[in-house]
Amino acid sequence: MKRPPLPQAFVDQARAYETGEATPAEPRNAATVVLLRDGASGPEVYLLRRQTTMAFAAGMCVFPGGGVDPRDFSEDVAWAGPSVADWAVTLGCEPELARALVCAAVRETFEESGVLLAGPSADTVVEDTTGDDWEADRVALETRSLSMTDFLVRRGLVLRTDLLGAWSGWLTPVFEPKRYRTWFFVAVLPGAQTTRDVSSESSSVTWRRALDAVADVESGEMLMLPPTYLTCLEIGQLGSSAAALAASRSRTVDMFTPEVISSGADFILSTPPAYEALLESR
Repeated sequence: MKRPPLPQAFVDQARAYETGEATPAEPRNAATVVLLRDGASGPEVYLLRRQTTMAFAAGMCVFPGGGVDPRDFSEDVAWAGPSVADWAVTLGCEPELARALVCAAVRETFEESGVLLAGPSADTVVEDTTGDDWEADRVALETRSLSMTDFLVRRGLVLRTDLLGAWSGWLTPVFEPKRYRTWFFVAVLPGAQTTRDVSSESSSVTWRRALDAVADVESGEMLMLPPTYLTCLEIGQLGSSAAALAASRSRTVDMFTPEVISSGADFILSTPPAYEALLESR
C-alpha cells in the first residue's frame, strides 16, 4: 500500500521541532486494548468511533483505552497472573508503571466496552456485567469517583492480568500538540460477557473483522491513526483470536515514535520495520 504523503504544513511543523524552534509536548502514559473475538472468517476487533468534538483523534476509530490515572499506581490492587516484575520486563518499563498500565488497560476496557477482565479468583472471570449495579460502578470509574482498587475490593474480584497480552508501543510524533506514550495490549472477549455501547467518548461502536477494517480505511470509509490500522493489519494475518493472544506471549514492547521521512518527492511518516512487508503486500 502506498502511504499518503503528509501535508506540507505537517512537514514544516516537524522541521520546527527538529531545529529546536518548537518544544514537543510532554507525552502522557496510556494503555489501549485490542479486544478480540472470532468471526466466521478470521479475528474481529472491537472499535469505537471517537466523537468529532474530541481534542485528540477526533472522528477516528480506535480500540478501548485511555490515559493512566494516578490511582492506577495503587500497590493494593488485587492481582492475579504474571507478577508486576514480569510485566515490567514485558512492557519495558519500571514495575510501578507496569502495574499502573495493566490496571489502566483493564479499567479502560470496562469503562469503554463494559467488558471486565477480572474474576472472583485467579482462574475465574465475571460472567455478566450488564446489570444496573455494574453500570453504576462503570460510570463511577469513568467519572473517577471510584478507583479500580476500591471497585475490585467492593466486588471481591482480582485483576486477571493473564487475560492480557502485550502487543506494541507507540509514542505520538513530536509535532502533535497532544502526545501519548501508549502501550497496546490484546485480550480475547472472556466467557459469556458481551460488549455494550457505553463510552461517552464514542459516537458509535462496532465489531469488525480485522482485515475488513483495514479495507475500510484503505477505501476511505473509516478513519484510523497509523498504529490502529497497522495493528488491525497484523492481527488480520492470524487465524484466530487465540492465535493473536498466543503470539503476544513472546513479545516485549519497544516504544516507536513515527518520524517524518522523505519518499521520493513527498514526505511520509516512518513505520516500524516489522510492518514494512505487510504494507508492501497491500
